[in-house]
Amino acid sequence: MKRLKNKVAIITGGARGIGFSTAEKFLKEGATVIIWDISNTSGQEAIEKLKNDEVTFFQVDTTSSESVNSAIQTVIDKFGRVDILINNAGITRDATIKKMSLNEWQQVLDVNLTGVFNCTQAVVPHMIEQQGGAIINASSVVGLYGNFGQANYAATKSGLIGMTKTLAKELGKYNITVNTVAPGFIATEMIQTIPEKVIDMMVSKTPLARLGKPEDIANAYVFLSSDEASFISGAVLSVDGAVSI
Repeated sequence: MKRLKNKVAIITGGARGIGFSTAEKFLKEGATVIIWDISNTSGQEAIEKLKNDEVTFFQVDTTSSESVNSAIQTVIDKFGRVDILINNAGITRDATIKKMSLNEWQQVLDVNLTGVFNCTQAVVPHMIEQQGGAIINASSVVGLYGNFGQANYAATKSGLIGMTKTLAKELGKYNITVNTVAPGFIATEMIQTIPEKVIDMMVSKTPLARLGKPEDIANAYVFLSSDEASFISGAVLSVDGAVSI
């Protein structure tokens, strides 16, 4: 049985990495998928790779409420509803606090925190009208425990946990669940820029002795989006190979 059959899902940052794997998994589970991504080139490439009539791409700047509101209206006009929002888009601009520029700080807050606010605020009225929905935010183990050189990133990922718990309280009466997934070290394209000795260190700190795969996170997104998780809200699900214990 396809767990997301007849559900309409928006995946931000869905053109690459974890977002792309999530789009693949959601399509296999029967969802209609809308990818939102800042890169038109990456979005078109994703559509070509997926080769599925049930996926659509819109170029959206999640830091712009105008861009997001326009995109959600297009989704509603075309599909009539939105059942799932995966707030997956995020960036890093790493530096120690002594060296971090205000621009590096603000860029990460704009995408990772304000972008989630914009997307969530845009979909909530439609979920309230249809009396149901699932919102899932992408946090990180960094948001739980911090990380050297990532004050901006950690602040946003911690902030998403607080936002998730608050929205779960606000939206529960409308049958809307709000949860967070906190990935550990995941083998995405960003890993390719990291020195091998650093990757080895990451693996050595992970009790399961491997990097996570994008599909590991996609599987968590599927579960929390499905009816199987209808009584789970306000939760933080760590998908990290036990690195956080």
